[in-house]
Amino acid sequence: MRNQPPHRLLLTFLLLICGAGLSVHGAVAAETGAFSTVVAPALRTHCAKCHGADGEREGDVDVLALHRDNIADDLDLVQRLIDVLDLEEMPPEDEPPLDASLRQQLITELKAILHASLETQKTYPHTPIRRMNRFQYNNAVTDLLDLKCIVFTLPERMMREHNGYFQPASGKMADVVTVGSRPLGKSQMIERRLAGVAAFPQDLRAEHGFDNQADHLSLSPLLMEAFLNLGQSIVESPDFTPKNVGIWQTFFAPPDQGSERDAEVQRRMESFLTRAFRRPVEADVLARYVGYVSRQLDAGVAFEDAMKSVVAATLASPKFLYLYDTQSEDGEGAQPVDDFELASRLSFFLWGSLPDQPLLELAATGELHQPEVLAAQFERMMKNRKLKRFCDSFPAQWLQLERIISSVPDRKQFPDFYFLKYRDSMHMMLEPLLLFETVLIEDQPITQLIDPDFTYRSPLLENAYGELATEAGRRGGAVTVLKFRRLPVTDRRIGGVITNAAVMTMTSGPERTQPITRGAWLAGVIFNNPPEPPPADVPPLAEKPAEGEEHLTLRERLSMHRQRADCMGCHEQIDPLGFALENFNPIGVWRDKYDNGREVDMAGTLFRKHEFEDVIEFKDALLAEKDRFTRALAGHLLSFALGRRLGAADQISLDEITAATAADGYKMQTLLRQVVLSEPFQTKSIPAPAND
Repeated sequence: MRNQPPHRLLLTFLLLICGAGLSVHGAVAAETGAFSTVVAPALRTHCAKCHGADGEREGDVDVLALHRDNIADDLDLVQRLIDVLDLEEMPPEDEPPLDASLRQQLITELKAILHASLETQKTYPHTPIRRMNRFQYNNAVTDLLDLKCIVFTLPERMMREHNGYFQPASGKMADVVTVGSRPLGKSQMIERRLAGVAAFPQDLRAEHGFDNQADHLSLSPLLMEAFLNLGQSIVESPDFTPKNVGIWQTFFAPPDQGSERDAEVQRRMESFLTRAFRRPVEADVLARYVGYVSRQLDAGVAFEDAMKSVVAATLASPKFLYLYDTQSEDGEGAQPVDDFELASRLSFFLWGSLPDQPLLELAATGELHQPEVLAAQFERMMKNRKLKRFCDSFPAQWLQLERIISSVPDRKQFPDFYFLKYRDSMHMMLEPLLLFETVLIEDQPITQLIDPDFTYRSPLLENAYGELATEAGRRGGAVTVLKFRRLPVTDRRIGGVITNAAVMTMTSGPERTQPITRGAWLAGVIFNNPPEPPPADVPPLAEKPAEGEEHLTLRERLSMHRQRADCMGCHEQIDPLGFALENFNPIGVWRDKYDNGREVDMAGTLFRKHEFEDVIEFKDALLAEKDRFTRALAGHLLSFALGRRLGAADQISLDEITAATAADGYKMQTLLRQVVLSEPFQTKSIPAPAND
């Protein structure tokens, strides 16, 4: 709704506040007179011109005749309306603005409607059963078998650690780190792994979120067969040896002569399957696995080979591959997850893998859900090096950095981007990732992501920034050995997850910047409010000016391009964001003028209330809205943690997470902790069974 044309936004507004004022929130409105004193006058003043009996009645709606009481049944719609009012996306710019106090009253009333409805029946969106993605599968197998190598190479890991700098228990990031990057070539993909094991296809990031989203992770019969073969190839790898398999002696090695064979197999299998399936294994399931091993041994198969075959079967089991919430005895609706489900949610969120033994033991005793116990486990997990997996997955997807891989700046116009056949993108993408890791490890405020006082750069990246380089960092340029040094940021035009070369490059075309793309990226990533795709029949703006338009600025050209009524609503939202970054050229180098000599005009207004004349003032405007950024980042994290889109019921918790994070100085670890302690993270919604 938030990106519909202005008249559609207005129509939704009318239907919602009229209907909602008389239905879900009817008792409250009747007692306070809010509908007659607030909502109805707002309709007459701001809506009747287009939707009244004497007006054009756009959408064939007469607001003065709307008196039904059964319209506001869609709480997601209520929340989206709150969003467009709060972000001042409505009314559109060509309509009389709402008075600030009236706007706040309407937001307050709509939030009351939302809360009143959720108090009677709170239902969170259901997370469908889903399989592990490739990244999670690799981690889970590595942890289950305690491998001293990885299962297969993961190209989706955009930054590779070379000097063991990631030490979260220290609470301090190293001043110099040695890292690799995927575009450096095959040399960066050489790492200890199981020979002969081929990865299944990469799970791409969902259009609405991350690569772990439940509605994105299907399991076709073809892929199921691939998992069967994959499990077999793992245990048959020539590298699957006692040297590389940490559980070899306790699981694969034959038992002592004096041991009762089947009892020892059962003991080993019970522990192994409990870990693999993330909860105690059922007796009948355990009996089938033990019986299979016994029959193999009776047939003369070597002990370690029999155990290998049962491991291959385990790795292809739906109980291992699938992540899901169990049906409880309470039936459908919102209810707390059990402690084993909570352990899995926590481990797959922070470690991208199975729960470890301490989590499973606390789940078994029923203690994990206790707030103080859960908080203690969160602290423990945040100090473990497995947290690197969170950094290998979430920030790159949140920032959509995979887009830089396909960026192709024009070679003639930007020859320095292609240095000795290596593209600068391999250096660019690492800067925001290292910043994110530092803010996380050192528990700094998340505002450092917007306007930091430090950054990490390689010598080559420093030189590429030109006048925005930190003088102390200028040195020679290595190509394959990437040493990134922590440097102070004294020029606020640069640094952070927004004003860095990677984002500027991946949101540009080959020859020019793309303010609309940059604005859409900012709206989606920083404010979690992505615009809808443009209409299919709207042609993109040409890379080069048409004949006779060479003297125009890019803003002037886009102004001519966006005259369509169904385009203006989105452009009002994203253009000020995109043009705020217009001083950065297509590879992130600062410029004051275009090639035609015209001055770059980046001035604008954020949310119709924060005017800015340069990128520093734009950052000040973003910091003035740091609660919005906090809430947006909380939404991204919660969606990533739960593997689903968020719904109306989640919004109340986002407000609570934001308030708690703000109260603790906006610290990164506080934000993550509040996500874990939130009600949606600890709640599941079981849909009613389908009718036969």
